Amino acid sequence: MIIAIPNKGRLSQPSIEMLKEAGIKIEGEERRLIASTNNENIKILFARAKDIPEYVYMNAAQAGITGMDIVENSQFDVDVVMKLGFGKAKLVVAAPKKSDIQRIEDLNGKRVATEFVNITKKYFAERGINIRIVEVSGACENAPAIGIAEAIVDLTTTGTTLRMNGLEVIDEIMETEAVLIANKDLTDDFHLKALKTALQSVINARGMVYLMMNVHESRLEDVKRIAPGLKGPTVMRVDADGILAVHVVIHEDQLLEVVEELKRIGARDILILPIQRLIY
Repeated sequence: MIIAIPNKGRLSQPSIEMLKEAGIKIEGEERRLIASTNNENIKILFARAKDIPEYVYMNAAQAGITGMDIVENSQFDVDVVMKLGFGKAKLVVAAPKKSDIQRIEDLNGKRVATEFVNITKKYFAERGINIRIVEVSGACENAPAIGIAEAIVDLTTTGTTLRMNGLEVIDEIMETEAVLIANKDLTDDFHLKALKTALQSVINARGMVYLMMNVHESRLEDVKRIAPGLKGPTVMRVDADGILAVHVVIHEDQLLEVVEELKRIGARDILILPIQRLIY
């Protein structure tokens, strides 16, 4: 299986890191067009994020990681297998703060600069607003300042870049994030299913910790109440004096209060371990 991932940009390094967390490590220091991994069944294709949907559609790569915005704009018929939880952003319509454009309707007959041509066409057409698209690639926020468009359609995460360029959001088109896509003919492919399971296990483990403790059997119900875990704790008898070893998975946000309550009911030898992957 070949997995295409971005060769640069905001999704590149997080994609490499997530694959690594899932047990897929890219071999060699030099980033080649196609790289081997520690799994003989998997190779990595480094490509432009915007080209990945086409490569997957053409089966040059059987799977890929790219942004949902890029998938929708590409219009290639690929299977969106799962969201990956990173690279989150919003695709917005923005215009100069000091302008007469306050609503999207004010853009009727105006120019809109974007690299998301297909999404932009669809968005305005659905609302019956006639615009002229100015296709750009990169630095879209400069378009109004240099006079080639009255507004833009672009990605934003914090809005800082827009504000720095005197722009404000007048409407939100979509929320986007990194997604795993696959060729539609490979829905039941074993290696694709294994990849999905591995990536999902990384997502499941985020923010979770493994909690272990010794506690007297008389307080087991209290432990279940304080730290019920995912499907209840795992319980093992330690010795004949009624001491149990209790293991449970909880969210790290609960840790502060949970540990103190467990101490209060007599739990001891408490260990807290990070979780790398979690498969339900």
